[in-house]
Amino acid sequence: MPFRMAESESVAVVKVIGVGGGGGNAINTMVANKLQGVQFIAANTDKQALNQSKADVCIQLGPNITKGLGAGADPETGNMAAMESLEDLRDALKGSDMVFVTAGLGGGTGTGAA
Repeated sequence: MPFRMAESESVAVVKVIGVGGGGGNAINTMVANKLQGVQFIAANTDKQALNQSKADVCIQLGPNITKGLGAGADPETGNMAAMESLEDLRDALKGSDMVFVTAGLGGGTGTGAA
């Protein structure tokens, strides 16, 4: 049986979300290396880090919990911050066919929110 490619070409919607400082650094590196065909999202409790992000979309996690100051290396705080911002995260990931999550484990936001 011969192999035939479909006439219509569909393109998958791929998003990469960097969570916390480590995830945000990974996103910035991918953008700097001109990775294409994906949408980059940065999610962090640290507002200053988000201001430095090169991501297409930035989400401040838990603004009422952390006041933009980070999770203080506490994974429980990172988790609560993600839960506070759950709707923002869902909205940012809506329509995705594939999502890659990048985070550094050991701190508060990456460990607790990813």
